[in-house]
Amino acid sequence: MTMTLRDSITDVENIKVGHAQNSDAMTGCTVILCGKGAVAGISQRGGAPGTRETDLLRPMHMVQKVHAIMLAGGSAFGLDAAGGAMRFLEEKKIGFNTGKAIVPIVPSAIIYDLGIGDPKVRPDAQMGYESCLNASSNKPEEGNYGAGTGATVGKIFGMQRAMKSGIGTSSKDIGGGIIIGAIAVVNAFGDVVNYRTREILAGARSSARSLKTTSQENFFADTLEVMGTLIGRGILSFASKQNTIIGVIATNASLDKEGANKFAELAADGITLSVQPAFTMFDGDTVFSLSTGKKKADINILCAYAPFIFADAIMNAVKAASQAEDLY
Repeated sequence: MTMTLRDSITDVENIKVGHAQNSDAMTGCTVILCGKGAVAGISQRGGAPGTRETDLLRPMHMVQKVHAIMLAGGSAFGLDAAGGAMRFLEEKKIGFNTGKAIVPIVPSAIIYDLGIGDPKVRPDAQMGYESCLNASSNKPEEGNYGAGTGATVGKIFGMQRAMKSGIGTSSKDIGGGIIIGAIAVVNAFGDVVNYRTREILAGARSSARSLKTTSQENFFADTLEVMGTLIGRGILSFASKQNTIIGVIATNASLDKEGANKFAELAADGITLSVQPAFTMFDGDTVFSLSTGKKKADINILCAYAPFIFADAIMNAVKAASQAEDLY
């Protein structure tokens, strides 16, 4: 029997997603719960990361499974949201048994969204707990929800000419009963492009007035072209350092930690496909991977599809986003 996919990371077995946000302050968090545990990996390529509990994801470390991934806004303050997920999982007796206590393993990554909305309001442990209460196997909302509530893209000229982004998800059945799903929070320095056509979908605007006009002619400044000019090179020293793409790629295939890390590394190539430029020193780009099932699969096939599925989640994030008054 063929499963009908919803283009969602929750198409992968044992994955639930929950959002919590403060829409007025424009910040939030998103939890990815993985049942009783999943083998996990990480790719961290951006130059300005904000993370928690990531060293244990590498091979040669004792802990073999994680119990949730927390994605949050709030810059480094937002790492507190993971504590709420730990409390939720501890109450359900899910975690790593140390003998004296059950310790849930919840790696986390954050985006800098303090440049929009109210910078004094950040995701905390209570918001993280609420995201777990909201978690379900339904397709999660995309756009201005959860960790994507305050996400923006195209910031070479600062926030005045940036565009709203958000959170997006995707999935694909690659055959043999193997499902890959992704979720991405898109808060990039650069522009998001359709990797099939190279058309800019969202990014730096040619003027602050662009959002107020119906004309699409020369709407985008094209960050790569700007960076190649004398003016662009001068701007870079003052450019926004409020960026990062974070997300999760998941599969029902069985992977060990080495395979999970390779899977995450190739999924991160989806950022190269869909964001120009990618992995700058202004971005903290971080991708987690989760292996939740026991199906056998060739790691080469998983890694061949991973970049495109993660890139689809990135594109869906900007397509679903609604503009914000702060950017007018």
